[in-house]
Amino acid sequence: MLLLRIEAAGCQAEAVLNGVPVASVDARTAPGTHVACVPVHEYTLAGGNRLGLVINPHPLNLPPGQPPPPPTPNVADGQTWVKLRLLLPRQGQPASENSARTLAQLDWALLENEVYETPLLLPQTVDLPVTFPRWRWLDAPVVDITPALKMQALAFLQRLAIDLTRGDPEGFIAAARLRFEELALAYQREAAVDVGRFRAHVQQLSASKTLRIAPPTAADLVLRPVADGRLLECLGPTGHPILRTVPTESGSSHAWPIRLAVVDGQFYVLR
Repeated sequence: MLLLRIEAAGCQAEAVLNGVPVASVDARTAPGTHVACVPVHEYTLAGGNRLGLVINPHPLNLPPGQPPPPPTPNVADGQTWVKLRLLLPRQGQPASENSARTLAQLDWALLENEVYETPLLLPQTVDLPVTFPRWRWLDAPVVDITPALKMQALAFLQRLAIDLTRGDPEGFIAAARLRFEELALAYQREAAVDVGRFRAHVQQLSASKTLRIAPPTAADLVLRPVADGRLLECLGPTGHPILRTVPTESGSSHAWPIRLAVVDGQFYVLR
């Protein structure tokens, strides 16, 4: 399985693959090393792939229609660094540099008192020995995020949230049919099995009374263009997926990440 691993200290870092943010860690306030590791088959292309590392990215809740703020100067403390690896683990081995084949890597670190500006983007193009098909999101049209489109997306997401809260997964399954098909293809699974597992999971949460999703509001919804503007990542103001259950007393919750394509006025959950 192809995995992307990001490790950071002293900063916030985001890994981007072919224009899609796939993993992030925030080590600005908590000491020590922070790590995230995710499979990335569904964002990987045969041949050339664009890998990117963003240091201290802009906040998601910037005012709409306004340019982002200018870069922020920083002084390095000698303990701020990021490592990004695209790994192909060996059979039965963990996803570490010592036991996996490294297909690509990006490193960033500064000496103490060096001055740098963020957000900082470190790009790289890498050819990967994979044979994935051409994913549908690559041919989706670029989306113009107008106020009208945001309200249409909000209504679409509210319907999904209400259906899920009622324990009805069928609306989500219909909207995400292409995603189920492509993820099954990416990881050599059966789409019908994945759909069945999702349906059973929703029904289990409903039966246990933990499936409570607050329908998103216009004030909360952030539509983040990704994949060169071909997909809209649907987030809340804190950067979490907008479709997320209300936390239980123990603090646990379930979330459903959604990246929408818009074709002829219709919304499709492609990732």
